[in-house]
Formats: sequence, C-alpha cells, structure tokens
Amino acid sequence: MTENKQTGMNNTTNPVITQDALAHLGDGRLAYVKPVRSEDVATMFPQAPQIAPGLTLFALHAADGTPIMLTDTRESAIASAWSNELEAVSLH
Repeated sequence: MTENKQTGMNNTTNPVITQDALAHLGDGRLAYVKPVRSEDVATMFPQAPQIAPGLTLFALHAADGTPIMLTDTRESAIASAWSNELEAVSLH
C-alpha cells in the first residue's frame, strides 16, 4: 500500500484521507451555507450587534469553517459566495 503525499490518501479500495488533508479540502474554492439561530450568532460573529432571539439567519463559512458573513436569506449567502468566486454548498 502506498500513500499519495499530496492528498494523504492510500491507494486501496477504501481510500483513507488524513485529518490534515480533510481540513484543507476545498480551500479557497468551497464555502458552505448554514442556517443559524440568532441566539448563536455572538459565538460565531463576536463583532455582530445584538440580534433579537428567535430568528433564523444564514452564515457563509469557508471550507475550513471560518465564518465569512451573516445574512437574513440563504440566497444572499449564496450570492456572496458566487461574488467571491466560491462554490457554495448547504449544510442542514
């Protein structure tokens, strides 16, 4: 069994990806959109103003989980990804 140094994957029928390779998967190309409760905004976006409880907002995150932006619609988050040349995927 040999390991590909770039991907950290073994050349077997069940390839394994290292944690490091997984952490960098999609760097600079992928972002994800995730619904967020307004009560949880302060932990992801400490600089955000206080937001009324009970709202569902949408956060755009880099592939590594770094928060990029917060908005009130999923469509706005996707548009922001596209404008930054990122491919957006949704998380539920």
